[in-house]
Amino acid sequence: HVQLVESGGGSVQAGGSLRLSCAVSTYTFSNYCLAWFRQPLGKERERVASISDAGGARPLYADSVQGRFTISRDNAKEMLYLRMNNLKSEDTAMYFCAANWYPCEVDDPEHSYRWWGQGTQVTVS
Repeated sequence: HVQLVESGGGSVQAGGSLRLSCAVSTYTFSNYCLAWFRQPLGKERERVASISDAGGARPLYADSVQGRFTISRDNAKEMLYLRMNNLKSEDTAMYFCAANWYPCEVDDPEHSYRWWGQGTQVTVS
């Protein structure tokens, strides 16, 4: 059984920064590929960034966030992070963390992610 709980969302002005956190409760954290997705109000969910289970492969980023967002994981603390810099109004969305069980790749499709958090809202004005 895997539980994911996001935190760190909030309201920020354009150009500002936020760091999202996702606490992952599981016995074998290092065996999961992890990702951040987001869903703007009234729009489809999209992948923001994903990171491999062992962290060896280069993380994958959406073109819209490349160079501004950084995904990272701390296997010892069983945490996933998303550092978001130079935020834009179009980054406004509900952000979700998700987990996919080994074997997995950073470019696995969205439907491969079996476990999801409840989401944390990010609003950029």
